[in-house]
Amino acid sequence: MRKRIAISLISIILLSGIGIYFNQVFAQDVIYYGSNSNHVRQVQQRLKDWGYMKDGGVDGIFGWKTEEAVKKFQRYHGLVADGKAGKQTLDAMGLGHLIRKAPSQTTYQPSRGISTRDETYILAQVVNGEARGEPYIGQVAVAAVVLNRVRHPSFPNTISGVIFQPGAFTAVADGQMFLTPGEESFKAAKDALAGWDPSGGAIYYYNPAVATNRWIYSRPIIKTIGKHVFAK
Repeated sequence: MRKRIAISLISIILLSGIGIYFNQVFAQDVIYYGSNSNHVRQVQQRLKDWGYMKDGGVDGIFGWKTEEAVKKFQRYHGLVADGKAGKQTLDAMGLGHLIRKAPSQTTYQPSRGISTRDETYILAQVVNGEARGEPYIGQVAVAAVVLNRVRHPSFPNTISGVIFQPGAFTAVADGQMFLTPGEESFKAAKDALAGWDPSGGAIYYYNPAVATNRWIYSRPIIKTIGKHVFAK
């Protein structure tokens, strides 16, 4: 009888330990209803800054208001609206670093022959010229398109090469590119250089209200952010 009780107790302890282990792993991979941490606070701050969570404070507690705000964000970005902040949702928020994952292989590496400081400045210039007045996430997406082109074999392999490719960006042609970029443009450039890509891997974007090149409409659309359509 004592043996059975001892075995039962050991089983309970082992199962509890396994449960705790899996809960810890799950908590690292997904931020969900009932979570309470600084990670939740960062998610809430993004949602509040972008207008998805108008009610409720940034308190670090993942309640129903936070869950509904996450669902709104997910629906807007074409993600599964389950209200959980998993890998795809956190990546779209620029908070992918909050979860346990292997180092990204797509983080941008500096172009040859140009310093990181110069890269950030020129990228901020094109963000300012092309996306000034757009939602912040849309500004980061424009910067990400430039970096996606640098990686793509069909485009030049430096930031400056991509930006100054003839006919590539309206802001270069009309001089908007050469205005002094503001703080938000620099922040968007830095976020893109750090690996945030709200465009979903796009190598093209356009404003359908003013675009005159009919060819661009043939490109597969990934998503729309603000006034810009992002495409493959």
